[in-house]
Amino acid sequence: MLGTDFRTGSPNWLDLASPDTAAAAAFYGKVFGWEFVPAGPGSGGYGLFRFGGNTVAALGPATDRGARSAWTVHFQSPDVQATAAAVRAGGGSVRTGPVDVTGEGRLARFTDPQGAPFACRQPGRTGGLETATTENALEWVELHAPDPVAAIGFYAWVFGWRYVEEEITGTAYRVLSVGEGDLEAGSFGGVAPQREGMGGASSAVPCWVPYFRVTDVDATASAVEGNGGVVLTPAADVPGVGRTAWVRDPCGAVFAVLTSVPRT
Repeated sequence: MLGTDFRTGSPNWLDLASPDTAAAAAFYGKVFGWEFVPAGPGSGGYGLFRFGGNTVAALGPATDRGARSAWTVHFQSPDVQATAAAVRAGGGSVRTGPVDVTGEGRLARFTDPQGAPFACRQPGRTGGLETATTENALEWVELHAPDPVAAIGFYAWVFGWRYVEEEITGTAYRVLSVGEGDLEAGSFGGVAPQREGMGGASSAVPCWVPYFRVTDVDATASAVEGNGGVVLTPAADVPGVGRTAWVRDPCGAVFAVLTSVPRT
C-alpha cells in the first residue's frame, strides 16, 4: 500500500507543471479542497498543495517551450547520482539534474526507454509527501507503456522493483512493489498496456498517471467538469479495484480518481 514509510523506489513526491499556476491552484482547490502555499522568494513560482494540514503534492510553472501541463511522479532514491547512471545504463535518458533543491533534497528528472517521464528525489530536510492513501491524496500510480514487460525490466534494473501479474477486466495488469519486504505491503502502483485512445489521452505518449483517493468518484468527476476540466473515462466500477474515472484539468494534465475496495 502506498504510504509515507518511503523506501528505495517508493513514490515519495508528486508535482504538477502548469503553464498557468494560478488557474491550476484554483482548479485543484475547488475539486479537492487543496490549499496552495507558495514556497517563497527564489522558488520560481513553485509551491505546495496542502490538505488537512499535510502536503499532498506540489505545483510549479511549466518552463519548457511548448510544454504541456502534466503530473510527474517522483520515486525515492538514496543516491540520485547513482540512479541517473542506472537510468542511462538501462536505456533511459536524463532530462535535468541531479541538482540540489535548497536543502530539501536532490532531484533529477528522467525519461524511461519507452518515453514515459518520471523523476527521482533523494530526501534532505523534507522526506517526501506528508500523507498518502487518505482522502484527496495520492493512492496509486500507474504506468501506461507499449511494452509493459520491457518497462518493468527497466524499472527493476533501476529500483529493484518486483511485481505480480493479475487479470483486470480481461487485461494483464502488473502490480508493482518495492524491492524489500512483503509484496502486498510494498505495493504502490501498476503497469498497464498502452492502448489506442486510452483515457482520451494521446496513446503516442507513454506516461505515469497518479490516482487520488476520493470519497465519491461521481461527485469529483462532476466537480472536474464544473470547473473547466474534462472527464476522459466516465466513472465506472472495476471488480476488485473500486470505482474510478480518468479526468483532465483545464490545462491538459491527466489524472485519475479512485474510491478503492479492500484488496483480496
